[in-house]
Amino acid sequence: MFHRLYVGTGAFDIIGVRKRWYLFFAALVLVCLASMVFRGFSFGIEFEGGTQIQMPARGANGEATSQQVIGSFTKALGEQPAETQKVGTGNAATIQIRSETLDAAKVAKVKDQLFADFKPIGSNGQASEQAISDSAVSASWGGEISRQAVIALLVFLVAVVIFLAIYFDTRMALAALVSLLHDIVVTAGVYSLAGFEVTPATVIGLLTILGFSLYDTVVVFDKVRENTRGLLGLTRRTYAEAANLALNQTLMRSFNTAFIALLPILGLLIVGYILLGSGTLQDLALVQLTGTLVGVLSSVALATPLLVDFKMRDPQYRQQADRVRARRASQEKKTASRAAGVEGFDAGDDDALEAELRKEKAYAAAASVSARTPKAKPRRGGAPSAKRKR
Repeated sequence: MFHRLYVGTGAFDIIGVRKRWYLFFAALVLVCLASMVFRGFSFGIEFEGGTQIQMPARGANGEATSQQVIGSFTKALGEQPAETQKVGTGNAATIQIRSETLDAAKVAKVKDQLFADFKPIGSNGQASEQAISDSAVSASWGGEISRQAVIALLVFLVAVVIFLAIYFDTRMALAALVSLLHDIVVTAGVYSLAGFEVTPATVIGLLTILGFSLYDTVVVFDKVRENTRGLLGLTRRTYAEAANLALNQTLMRSFNTAFIALLPILGLLIVGYILLGSGTLQDLALVQLTGTLVGVLSSVALATPLLVDFKMRDPQYRQQADRVRARRASQEKKTASRAAGVEGFDAGDDDALEAELRKEKAYAAAASVSARTPKAKPRRGGAPSAKRKR
């Protein structure tokens, strides 16, 4: 299997089973849409607004943990914060607490409780309540980010359609657009299903993976165009078969590209989040990880099969496919006749007629060539006489 994958000889019939792929992608999209409608998203504080309290993790009583901070917050207000995470390592480690919008009295109460429990050490090396900071985040800021992201997405999609329509054709542009929309819906659906928090970093990562998905689709389409150049005048293979061959020829490249792209994303996720504890890096890495996997799958199993179906709506390509099937049927008929020992000849078959004419010309040429060494004529009187000596 790996050898066939590497050489790309068309052994994997992706186009031939495209209806199964359509069912798979349709089920995936329906699940994602249902999750987005009924379950919704877990929006971060940047989108919903709220209060963020931050303090150094290192204190006079030792290093604080997220669970201990949650306990102090609950002791002060009687309810748990929306999110608590530890960011950074060593002396630079901090604890971030995010909750719904708190008034000044509640913020002061939480800060007093945190200082009493942990006595965080500030930049001057002394325990101080001033080391605990707070900030209010307005929901309008997240709304502005979302609005700008939607505008950027629409501009990107329009530019993609125009570019592909000029560089390839409108059917390739339409197939690529459907693939991109699929990637957006599925990536958003995964966030809804898994309950990942949606932050501005998530929106930025989503716009980033669209470029990767488009790149992979363009690579496959470029090979399809190369394999189908002048196809309407040939009867060797159909458009679907040529497109399937192009997929096989670029399949290893698509997998290698996705694998190489995933390496820095995994590094960003492991080093940035697990070691450094940065929530922003986690959000950015998660959306890129999800989008890269979805993008490479859709560019191989969705975009090109859609392109084949769009092309086969053209009567020219359907007629060319009929000619290919007729030629193959004729060849199978001749092969079966030869196997049965029947010298069948169809004068209406151009290939058979041409082969028969070549055969007759070869027989005629062979019959007109004289022998290279003519036979010696015997002399009268029996055996040939010896040479006379002078």
